[in-house]
Amino acid sequence: MKRQDKADLIGEILDDLYPDPPIPLDHTDPYTLLVAVALSAQTTDKKVNEVTPALFAEASTPEEMVVLGPDRILELIREIGLAPTKARNLWTAANQIVDAGGEVIEDWDFLESLAGVGHKTASVVMSQGFGHPAFPVDTHIHRLAARWGLSNGTNVERTERDLKAVFPVDTWNRRHLQIIFFGREHCPALRHDMLACPICSWAASKRRIAEEARAAAPRLRR
Repeated sequence: MKRQDKADLIGEILDDLYPDPPIPLDHTDPYTLLVAVALSAQTTDKKVNEVTPALFAEASTPEEMVVLGPDRILELIREIGLAPTKARNLWTAANQIVDAGGEVIEDWDFLESLAGVGHKTASVVMSQGFGHPAFPVDTHIHRLAARWGLSNGTNVERTERDLKAVFPVDTWNRRHLQIIFFGREHCPALRHDMLACPICSWAASKRRIAEEARAAAPRLRR
């Protein structure tokens, strides 16, 4: 099956399963979304959503985050992975936003200039916060795209380009969320029966299925 035909069928399945996927990180505006996404690196969305209510109760704007200070931010996000670094970055980024006028600017270069904000975080804010077409690729989407043969999986930048090439631009903002939800519910990283998966069973190559089966075998014997 050609890659484009495969992507078209995958899109139909995802649209059927998740016609209107919600944003998994709780937020109220582009700034709180930016904070939540920055906190989610190497941390589950569930844990972020458990921590941010207390943080946002004290600081839901860049100005309030500056006043809060890095030490208090750290106290509030201590359960999050890489908390010390993220606390410093949140405070620094808040200062940068205040210096730029106090609002999160709807601009790629501005977002990626903020402390702790990489291309993936900027992509989420641009797509889900401002509605610009973007295809944020995290490690989970990167893994599924490789499993499904939609990308060669060498790096997330290549995966983003490959996915943008096979999915229509007007689907990007929902498609990346759909893939995230599909991965959680049907396509986990470990102990995954690819032959029983609604997509892997036909989209993954025989070689990929065999490789993952061999990799899982030592874990199953433990």
